[in-house]
Amino acid sequence: MNVVTERQDQASAVLLRAIEPVTGVEGRTQGPSLLCKAMDIDRRLNAHDLVSDDFYLAAPPKAEPLVIVKRPRVGVDYAGRWARPRLRFYIKGNPFVSRP
Repeated sequence: MNVVTERQDQASAVLLRAIEPVTGVEGRTQGPSLLCKAMDIDRRLNAHDLVSDDFYLAAPPKAEPLVIVKRPRVGVDYAGRWARPRLRFYIKGNPFVSRP
C-alpha cells in the first residue's frame, strides 16, 4: 500500500510494507501483499483520503518510546543510486516487520 504524502503532481509517497494491527484486522500483515489482503485494500481505495471517517491512518492513543532502524530498501537493485540509501524504516524488534 502506498500512501501519498503530498499534493497532486508532487512525487512523494511511503510504501507501507507491514502493520501491527490494533483492532479489527484478521490475518497476517507482514508484507505488502498480506497487509492489503488482511485489510481488504485494493484499487477501490486509489485516491482515498486517509483523514476520512471510513478508512484512515491514526496515531496510537498512547505513544511509547521507539527505536527506529534504518536499512536499505529490499528488492530494488534496479533503482540505481536509490537502491543503497537507508530508506527503509521500522521499529526495532517489532514482530510485525516484514522480512528480510
